[in-house]
Amino acid sequence: MPELPEVEVTCQGLIPHLLKRQIVSVCWSNKRLRLPVPRKLLREKITNNRISAIGRRAKYVLIRFQDGSVLIFHLGMTGKLGMFKSSTPAAKHDHLRLLLDNNLELRFNDVRRFGSVSVWPAERAESLEQTFNKSQGIEPFGPLFTGQHLFQLAQQRSVPVKTFLMDSRVIAGIGNIYANETLFAAGIHPQTKVNTLTKTQWQTISKSCQVILKKAINAGGSTISDFLGSSGQPGYFQLQLAVYGKRGESCSQCGKSITKTSLAGRATFFCSHCQPL
Repeated sequence: MPELPEVEVTCQGLIPHLLKRQIVSVCWSNKRLRLPVPRKLLREKITNNRISAIGRRAKYVLIRFQDGSVLIFHLGMTGKLGMFKSSTPAAKHDHLRLLLDNNLELRFNDVRRFGSVSVWPAERAESLEQTFNKSQGIEPFGPLFTGQHLFQLAQQRSVPVKTFLMDSRVIAGIGNIYANETLFAAGIHPQTKVNTLTKTQWQTISKSCQVILKKAINAGGSTISDFLGSSGQPGYFQLQLAVYGKRGESCSQCGKSITKTSLAGRATFFCSHCQPL
């Protein structure tokens, strides 16, 4: 599943193609995504509207329009947003195509159809966005992502730290790949209970997470199976992964074997020597 870096890379790639462009027409497939495609809102609120901004919140792409409406994409497991010439034949799993006023198309392709497309109409966008933001955790690059604040959030909880990092209601955008990598960089065992960690350890986790995410964004994200950026290019951060997907391989720091286990149903990788419990 695309995580914060992959969604951020997608947004950055779309900005030069979409900013100030007008949507001329909208086409969709008859296939259902995770949520029904809001065809009426797409037709009434997005068509003939001009794009004013593109950004990310958590794992969502938000495309804002001049009238205040917002188009929201969640990439799900296999979703991709890309730019194509309108003459390019549609791919099998293209579920939404937005024709721009420069004869390019923004296309949403999703093989497994776990992604979603939503529209916040201008007259309700502010209240809908407030509700949405309340459901999402703090941003890893935001002012609240500090060791002190994370320490406070963890005090009344006893879940494993990896589960805590991946809880989208607490922290936005960190999925399985980057939770594993963050904890290795911080030297923290993924099963450590969050309410046992010190402020200093939380500060280390905070800084490690930001460093890992920045490196991933600069590398174009991680392409483990399906992810492609908006230009159709894969990411390359998977070449820099220290523990994720490396069961049985030698730890880059100590040479011991990387261990794989399951935590909350998710594959969990760590070095028992560098990340003692």
